Amino acid sequence: MGGVVGVGEDAGYIYMLYGFSLIRELELHQEAGFHPIDVIMHATGNNAKIMGMEDKLGRIRQGYLADLILVDENPLENFKYLYPTGVQDLKEDKLIRRGGVKWTIKDGFVYHTPTIFEDVKKIVAKARQ
Repeated sequence: MGGVVGVGEDAGYIYMLYGFSLIRELELHQEAGFHPIDVIMHATGNNAKIMGMEDKLGRIRQGYLADLILVDENPLENFKYLYPTGVQDLKEDKLIRRGGVKWTIKDGFVYHTPTIFEDVKKIVAKARQ
């Protein structure tokens, strides 16, 4: 009969943080048997189609709206690389941090994500004082 599979998140639910539950949703799609490339398609092109905006969203093309993140690992190997801080991994008996969002491109402006994290830490520390 057909259908379109999309991705969503339950960030309004207790103990769920915005953005983090979306990555968990990607992992659940993969656990359900979808190939990682298909999971990315669910979250981009298919979601645009579901919203009736496939002519403006869901692809990286001239004239389309696009916000991008740049990571230094392949998220198709592990969707946890998409977490803003990355994930700890074991390499040669040592814990290392892999992945994480390094750059964010929003509305044509490029942001260095680790710098923004440090600024947010300072703001929170100051607010707690």
